[in-house]
Amino acid sequence: MSEKIKVGVLGATGMVGQRYIKLLENHPWFEVSYVAASPRSAGKKYKDAVANRWLIGAEIPEGVADLTVQDANDEKAALGKCRFVFSALEMGKDEIKALEAAYAAEGIPVVSNASANRWTEDVPMLIPEINYSHLDVIADQKKHHGWDKGFIAVKPNCSLQTYMMPIFALQKAGYPIKRMIVTTLQATSGAGYPGVPSFDMIDNIVPYIGGEEEKTEKECLKILGTVKDGKIENAPGPLVSSTCTRVPVIDGHTATVSLEFDLSDDKKPSLAEIERVWTSFTSVPQELKLPSAPEHPIVVRHEENRPQPRRDRDTEKGMACVIGRLRECPVFDVKFVALSHNTKRGAALGGILNAELLKAKGFFEN
Repeated sequence: MSEKIKVGVLGATGMVGQRYIKLLENHPWFEVSYVAASPRSAGKKYKDAVANRWLIGAEIPEGVADLTVQDANDEKAALGKCRFVFSALEMGKDEIKALEAAYAAEGIPVVSNASANRWTEDVPMLIPEINYSHLDVIADQKKHHGWDKGFIAVKPNCSLQTYMMPIFALQKAGYPIKRMIVTTLQATSGAGYPGVPSFDMIDNIVPYIGGEEEKTEKECLKILGTVKDGKIENAPGPLVSSTCTRVPVIDGHTATVSLEFDLSDDKKPSLAEIERVWTSFTSVPQELKLPSAPEHPIVVRHEENRPQPRRDRDTEKGMACVIGRLRECPVFDVKFVALSHNTKRGAALGGILNAELLKAKGFFEN
């Protein structure tokens, strides 16, 4: 293959930024050549900036350890040093939104983990297996802003990754969903580092995570929406009611889902048909053989006590949705338990898969 594409990481010293650094080590397409963080880290070697707070594995990747950390607020400093940046910024939403736009205006595409631009109507919020067609809005986004090479693409909230692919697979197969009740059991790593105090998590469940229920109920509608007149229009459904909790698990978000099909009884799928739809589901990332794409995006287990975070979160390199306990629901139609790796599929590796899709579709061409 040709020379690797040089990439930058904004917010490189934080937990998600560190995971980007680790996951990009030896990536076949991308090479980290630029790291940026807050002014207090700027000017230091990366290994010194994260000294005593490196959280991802035993060693900092050798190719990044001696890079000098730049000030993430200075978008011009990245010019000529990287083709695009991953954004793992940790600051106020308005600040992130303005800063990501500043990088795009300088001709540097932004592949973001941050939530600031998720509801920007011309910014695609990607799960590559589902709404790859939303890449079409990028041309309109660039036109709206007068950007040449720069643009912004984001990934959705981590908890949605747990059940969006099985929902989409059913709808694509001709089984539309009317409404759902979702309860998430979210890992502590989703709160970042240092995250939730140990006194609040050990021997405990926290039944509220600020903003999560709103994201769970609304982001799915944009993901399932369509590009029209230069913006993304939300899908009309399904209607989602969610409860989001924090549980004493390090990695791996679990969701219990009950759903009702928007079909007459004689047209609703059987449990066997639902499993067939899920296990046969593949999409563009698999067709393109993107390096981070799971071969099997949805994995169904039949043990009565699976999926479990410790046993199943790393299925398919941590990029699969693992489903178990599929059964009839006495209130709606069916119910099941789903699991995804929140710091891989739900965070940095999901962002890397977005970048791989963008690269494969020619968005990073000179």
